[in-house]
Amino acid sequence: MRAVIAREPGGPEVLEVQEVTDPAPGAGEVVIEIVAAGLNRADLLQRQGFYPPPPGASDIIGMECSGRISAVGEDVDGWQVGDEVCALLAGGGYATTVAVPAGQVMHVPAGVDLVEAAALPEVACTVWSNIVMHAGLEQGDLFLVHGGAGGIGSFAIQLASALGARVITTVGSADKATYAQSLGAERAINYREEDFVEIAQGLGGADVILDNMGAKYLMRNVEALADGGRLAIIGLQGGAKAELDINALMRKRAAVIGTTLRSRPTDGPRGKAAICAEVVEYVWPLIESGRVKEQVSRTFPLAEAAEAHRHMESGDHTGKLLLTT
Repeated sequence: MRAVIAREPGGPEVLEVQEVTDPAPGAGEVVIEIVAAGLNRADLLQRQGFYPPPPGASDIIGMECSGRISAVGEDVDGWQVGDEVCALLAGGGYATTVAVPAGQVMHVPAGVDLVEAAALPEVACTVWSNIVMHAGLEQGDLFLVHGGAGGIGSFAIQLASALGARVITTVGSADKATYAQSLGAERAINYREEDFVEIAQGLGGADVILDNMGAKYLMRNVEALADGGRLAIIGLQGGAKAELDINALMRKRAAVIGTTLRSRPTDGPRGKAAICAEVVEYVWPLIESGRVKEQVSRTFPLAEAAEAHRHMESGDHTGKLLLTT
């Protein structure tokens, strides 16, 4: 099979397509013939040598894909060769074939193009597991998501709105503000010109915040929380270490939750299989009804993975970027 390999840690130029050994399905696994793979910020970190895959996972970059099942391993029920699916991966997406635990495989929602389905697994599982399973977002809550024009942010705005929450978001330009509001945000805050803490506090404080910045925004996020608010941190774009004023957190009876999706086990009450099952049960119907839609900005051929990484690093896009085979 063909796969994109990072020959060494570095910039986009280290990515190149090579021929590698085809995967075989182990017990409990299926093999997917990939038609598209989604790009994520974590892919850039892995290319740079800062985010290695979990033990036992493929060292090929790529945490989500869509395609057709081409082989089924032992002890797998419910899937057969030819099924059109999308899947949450620990690695291996930038390739033409991948082996994945069957519990991390999901049918393509009705009405969704097979290529565009690659934009769904990582964002749907990340957003649902964090804002609902961990942070307990409820109807009427004020929800703040940072980076509302990106892949995670654009999906989070739609999902939280569909669940009955009020949504505000941070963005970096007027165009991105317009885009975020078109998805359901009642207020898009240009972080270059406005203070999201002041705006959130003016609305009574955020009940749930989904944050990809980490250290840089830690205390400002705590300030933006309502009493009893929950901050879910899913990224470290603004650094990994910061001081936390525990007294400020205690006064608000608030919680800070740090999670990762990639390193979770497949099984367990909040493992990847359980998350995928809830996404299929609760999120797929919202997609099939049109209330939530995959947001694909641009697709690149697999051979142009380096250019796709450059485009993501530029920050010029909205929604998701995909690689197609």
